[in-house]
Amino acid sequence: MGAEDLTRDQAYCALGALVAVGPISLNRLLERFAGDPRLALNAKRSDFGGLGLRKNAIDALCDWERLVDLPKIESKLSRIGATFISRENERYPELLKEIYDPPIGLYCLGDYDFNRPNVAIVGSRKTTLYGRTVAERFGKDLAQRGICVVSGMARGIDTFAHRGALASDEGSTVAVLGNGLDIIYPPENVDLYRAISDGRGAVISEFPFGRRADKQTFPMRNRLVSGMSVAVIVVESDAVGGSLITAKFAGEQGRLVCSVPGRIDQKTSRGCHQLIRDGALLLTSVDDLLEEIEYASKIPSINEGESGSLDIELEDEERELLEQFRGGESLTIDDLSQTLDVSSPQIAATLMMLEIKGCVAKRMDGAYEATVVFLG
Repeated sequence: MGAEDLTRDQAYCALGALVAVGPISLNRLLERFAGDPRLALNAKRSDFGGLGLRKNAIDALCDWERLVDLPKIESKLSRIGATFISRENERYPELLKEIYDPPIGLYCLGDYDFNRPNVAIVGSRKTTLYGRTVAERFGKDLAQRGICVVSGMARGIDTFAHRGALASDEGSTVAVLGNGLDIIYPPENVDLYRAISDGRGAVISEFPFGRRADKQTFPMRNRLVSGMSVAVIVVESDAVGGSLITAKFAGEQGRLVCSVPGRIDQKTSRGCHQLIRDGALLLTSVDDLLEEIEYASKIPSINEGESGSLDIELEDEERELLEQFRGGESLTIDDLSQTLDVSSPQIAATLMMLEIKGCVAKRMDGAYEATVVFLG
């Protein structure tokens, strides 16, 4: 079966099954071939120049028909009741399309509508009773308010967040795996896996069948947990760990980062307290988050050529600086200083005024993003 005989969804599935080609390379590849995965599979070795692909990735693309047993993948999907959702499918999460390296497709078990509001709850695998109680309560509280709880189905906080969502009669939850959909990890979560996929949400993965979790797949999983969520809640985390990686991704993706404070003598609270010091929203209840989301949803808009709608009054230097963010860029003070040829202290002062007026926000990495919608 040649690439010309495939549907676009089948071609996406074949591309996604090539372990040697990562999501960044796949997105570059599709951009080169006008977004058509069949053209990418039909390409010759000489067509891949300038894409920064490694030799093993090019070898895999040229030899995809031998490496990918598409009928076997489709048979397995059918047998377990799963589907492959390509990035062109209407079920593909809209928020994921905004991140830097979105997957070209997702293996999915469950019928959940991914474009409903999602909030992620993540935390340490080594938990305290306090952390488990908070994760379960927050999961249930969010679910009762119609918000889907997203997590990674790992031991500890993830597991209790999923359980909390399922404890609500109408609750839904999405488990994002760091391995293939046919592998249940950790194995003791088999009942949770079945409960989530059996009408109460979905279990998803960007990894093909048979792919086992490793040090590379877990961070990749974490970027999806944050990427498909409007906010990420860290319940317990040491000073280093996967939860802080998820929070870092969330900050880079422009998502709201929230942290639950814990005991000062607990290692599992060190990361949470660090996040709060770095500007994360201190969370004591789900209501704190919902108030912040509701506030953030009331985004003012700036019309071209006007002094500002919704009673926003901007000085000339403020408007000039704000225009640099048109198009969704995230910029540092140094970036803006070089572009506008204005001193860094003056840029910082103008940014502070724009923050006060609700036009920009500072991210966890120190860069700034616009919080207004540019019209015209």
